Amino acid sequence: MASIRHEFVVDASPEYIWEVLRDVGAVHERLLPGRVAGTRIEGDQRFLTFPDGHVVRELIVAIDDDARRLAYSVVEGSRPSIEHHHASFEVRPEGDQAGRLIWITDVLPHSLAAETRIRIHRGAEEMKRAIEAAVRS
Repeated sequence: MASIRHEFVVDASPEYIWEVLRDVGAVHERLLPGRVAGTRIEGDQRFLTFPDGHVVRELIVAIDDDARRLAYSVVEGSRPSIEHHHASFEVRPEGDQAGRLIWITDVLPHSLAAETRIRIHRGAEEMKRAIEAAVRS
């Protein structure tokens, strides 16, 4: 299984970053505005609707406030199609005024590792921009 770890610093308090991440029903408003057009929650499932109408179904595995850790799995609708996906976000302090966001993704088949790594990098840049813009306003 390919395991991809991506860490980046966000110029916002760890508390604020965690508040945004744990708000699993507001991805389209707080975490990836523009990339995700809508978010719907049904029990422990999250449905992300993209601007082209495509929907991805995820399972929210865990929201751990003490560890500031969110775990989720894509279970349907991935493009390209995947056999297995599990990911987690963890927020840690980084100095006095920032937080380190750690995003770990396990994916099968292995052949999707390179493309997944690129998508994670782009997604991380968008998340960082959205969170920092909200803090500045």
